[in-house]
Amino acid sequence: MTDRAARRPDTQSMSLFESLSGIAVRRLSPARLSALRDRYLDIRHRLAPLMRVAYGTFDARALRMNLDQQVGTDFQVLMVHCSVNNLAPMYTDGPLDLLKMLIDFCGPQRTLVMPAFFFGDPKYSGVRETFTQLPRFDVRRTPSQMGLLSELFRRTKGVVCSRHPVYRVSALGPLAPELVRGHERAETPCGHGTPFDFMTTHDTLILGIGKPFEVLTHVHHAEDVLGEAFPVPATIGAPITMTLVDGIEEIPFTLRSRSLQWQRDMWRLREIMEPSSLREWKFHGVPLFATRAAKVTESIMECAKLGRTLYVQPRP
Repeated sequence: MTDRAARRPDTQSMSLFESLSGIAVRRLSPARLSALRDRYLDIRHRLAPLMRVAYGTFDARALRMNLDQQVGTDFQVLMVHCSVNNLAPMYTDGPLDLLKMLIDFCGPQRTLVMPAFFFGDPKYSGVRETFTQLPRFDVRRTPSQMGLLSELFRRTKGVVCSRHPVYRVSALGPLAPELVRGHERAETPCGHGTPFDFMTTHDTLILGIGKPFEVLTHVHHAEDVLGEAFPVPATIGAPITMTLVDGIEEIPFTLRSRSLQWQRDMWRLREIMEPSSLREWKFHGVPLFATRAAKVTESIMECAKLGRTLYVQPRP
């Protein structure tokens, strides 16, 4: 164990779950992974009375108070990754209460952002086959695949979305129009000219609620910015010509893909970032994390220049 890992609260208790989760994601097909997730949620439902006794309960107001204490409101942009399922059974309010709380937490002077990613129609094997078969993507009508809260947010009045068929984001607030603008013209999904680039150059707090930092998409910003200089071999996929539909507007779009060949191990982020920059805690048994977009990019780029990444080289 590194000194950094040793200094993190709750790291030891989370390690078994993290290891099993990583193995499942790497080894299981999407269908089996979905079945395993459903089974996990069923077990949580059955154990709900015991979990409430062990961890207590909380509502949206109590979570707001915890966020005030843990992270405060010193930010321009708040990017939220959330799993409503993983708040159960301790969380006693509904998802709309949670969304209202986060909007109020940001207030009118700050911008709230959530992922609205789409990783392909389940009828197909993934993004490439989906858009090869169905080369049209409706920016406004296609649901988010990033959980119930992200979809409720995407449908909220005043929310705007970036024009990207995979790494689309939703935003609400004074910086929202500028944050989502031009995503369809960027050379990469997460690099220069994308919402992730905007969040890096502005004071962005990234918050995970009911999620460990394994979901931290912002790590791809450094990878896309470095491009060929990133010290992990990559495979370039054939471009896919498609059309983005945004209301009555139709935008020609070319989907480009660059897949890193080594296996990503997100838990290595604890070795790349200081505990003060990648904060982890639990509230009534629910995992939360917080970090800054600029710090994530800076840390990954500095380590990449030294040959250290989140990726594990396959054994010969």
